[in-house]
Amino acid sequence: MAVSLLYPIPRAAVRAFLASGKRHFLLTGGRGAGKSTLLAAVLPLLGASNAPDILTFARPKQAVYLRRTATGECTRIGVFDPSLPGPDTRMRPVPEGFCTLGIAALDAAPAGGWVSVDEIGYLETTCAPYCDALRAAFSRCRLAAAVRKADLPFLKELLTRPDVFVLDLDRPFDPGCVILASGLGVRFGPGGKLLVPFHGRPLLGRALDATAGLFRENRRIVVTRSEEAAAFCRSEGVPVKLHALPNRSDTIRLGLEALGDPEGCLFCPADQPLLSTETVQALLFCAAHDPGAVWRPAHKGEPGAPVFFPQFLLSRLKTLAPGQGGRSILRDAPCPVRLLDCPDGRELADIDTPAALAALEAES
Repeated sequence: MAVSLLYPIPRAAVRAFLASGKRHFLLTGGRGAGKSTLLAAVLPLLGASNAPDILTFARPKQAVYLRRTATGECTRIGVFDPSLPGPDTRMRPVPEGFCTLGIAALDAAPAGGWVSVDEIGYLETTCAPYCDALRAAFSRCRLAAAVRKADLPFLKELLTRPDVFVLDLDRPFDPGCVILASGLGVRFGPGGKLLVPFHGRPLLGRALDATAGLFRENRRIVVTRSEEAAAFCRSEGVPVKLHALPNRSDTIRLGLEALGDPEGCLFCPADQPLLSTETVQALLFCAAHDPGAVWRPAHKGEPGAPVFFPQFLLSRLKTLAPGQGGRSILRDAPCPVRLLDCPDGRELADIDTPAALAALEAES
């Protein structure tokens, strides 16, 4: 089973949204996917009010209600009807609730500001005037909303708008990750750098930590020439490919061959000790939303690593000429190379010398 986007880090979700350049932020998924919880966590990060402006809540086998947070007003938008076919909520729509309280709440939202709705689902689609008010809000405001996943034309319309960033909490996403640990570490000195401690954890271990829990077990692999590094990975329960081939292209090819057929691949250096799980997850959100682009982090416009390559470029990476690396693909990539802002440039700093390690450790 592929890894889903469940339990995302709210800041990672917002960073991916900002990188997308879209106007509206939508969460979708089935019942129990965590849309409402994540929406509440995301709103203050977007600069919106801490609570949804329009909140939908239910009393099982009684009714569904709409609440306008600003005034505390509440009205029914659905009533339980046991004669309706199951197994869903068996709620009969009450359009009057949308036509009064719902539309008034949307119309009161300031132009250009955020308005948040939790949630938009089946009942909402039964009231054409409310759907029109939502369309108008999309044109006038910025919407953050939880949208129920269902085979309904209006919900599909919202989720496929060109100006929305959609985070689908049900969508299986099965990317790969190759941790590049085959460098000889000549500049670092005898013994190399992979197992040198940084705040008590080996550099390689920190790369494992930054990528942990975001990939299926057989979709993340460390490729190394170091027997000691390979033994460390095994002790951590992380798959590893030990080899003695000379070129960076060999490292890339061996890693991809071990992963099978992932939905794109993140190539992560083993020597960026301050790389965060949040940044890695944000890159994966970006890739899931826009799978036709290369994605990489950047600080003040200066791109860095790790780099996510889309699936259609992996065959080219497998056939790189000796001495070539991913940069040769980036130079003439037949797709956009898009950047995820990284506010703390130290995340992108790699370690080449003991002095660089000591300096970064002292300031972090």
